[in-house]
Amino acid sequence: MQTALQHPSTAHDHNSLPKFTLFTRFMRWATRQETYHFGWIGAILALHGCVITPVTVLIIAFTGMNLALFITAMAAMGLALTTNLAAMPTKITIPAFFLSVLVDVAVIVACLV
Repeated sequence: MQTALQHPSTAHDHNSLPKFTLFTRFMRWATRQETYHFGWIGAILALHGCVITPVTVLIIAFTGMNLALFITAMAAMGLALTTNLAAMPTKITIPAFFLSVLVDVAVIVACLV
């Protein structure tokens, strides 16, 4: 019995295995996208600058032109634009893009409510 206590078993302890949360999996994926950096820059600028922000601003304008929501939508666009123009790595630009899209969706929901 004494030897069993002195020598821990070699079985895997499930608590010691790394746990990959959704966030860590997403960040690993975003880091692997570095080879497509210029494609992501083009897609983010085109989607956010030509589709998402104009739609958000139109919805803001049609629902009463709330200045706070307008400034929030422009700040979200600025977040996506600044990270791309600063040539940040994709592990920063992709999450910033998704965060700015989330902010725009929140602004649209706030307008419609």
